[in-house]
Amino acid sequence: MKGVVLAGGLGSRLYPLTKITNKHLLPVFDKPMIYYPIQCLVNAGITDILVVTGGNSAGHFLQLLRNGSDFGLQRLHYAYQEGEGGIADALKLAESFAEGDGVCVVLGDNIIQGNIKKAVTDFAGQGGGAKILLKEVADPERFGVATVKNGVVQKIVEKPKTPETNLAVIGIYLYDAAVFDICRTLKPSSRGELEITDVNNEYLRRGTLTCEVLKGWWTDAGTFESLYRSATLVREGGANRMDV
Repeated sequence: MKGVVLAGGLGSRLYPLTKITNKHLLPVFDKPMIYYPIQCLVNAGITDILVVTGGNSAGHFLQLLRNGSDFGLQRLHYAYQEGEGGIADALKLAESFAEGDGVCVVLGDNIIQGNIKKAVTDFAGQGGGAKILLKEVADPERFGVATVKNGVVQKIVEKPKTPETNLAVIGIYLYDAAVFDICRTLKPSSRGELEITDVNNEYLRRGTLTCEVLKGWWTDAGTFESLYRSATLVREGGANRMDV
């Protein structure tokens, strides 16, 4: 299993902070934001990681992270995303890095309290397909929302105006190597992007998508409100703890 951290985008919701640097280099309490998704992967036993970024501040990731030795990584690779093609478009850049292996994909602004090692282990025993992580949230209309019955995903709707549930699909995904073929078949959404929800729904159509509800808190950090919340949560309750 290899790890992919997606840390591109313009971060326009955080202007003017992101006029001079990438969103994922902003501080979340006492660490740069990008540290948290990397540590999330390391805590799950994944030490071969690719960081996908873009924009004018891409070189700052190399300055900060170097070869990943501070995290005890086996390898740390970098890829550059041209433009704003969406999450699935960024994921396509990881195909040669994956070398036919499965990937654990973490969005660079996602921060968790706990540990995804169980999800990674369960996915390895699943024999392929995909696994998504879910979390009950107060504002599900901001996210992809899953309808689940008896532990089985029935459907996923991207940013619904009237969500059927409050189960958000958080930015941590586990995929087999078929994900790259799926990404190549996608058509841009109304936003002009290749949507990760379309990837998940294709695995759902194939009957190979499983889910797990994340323990502990989770937040993204892509708005001023969630950036503040993430710093507060990290300060008060830690993040990526090894004992959860």
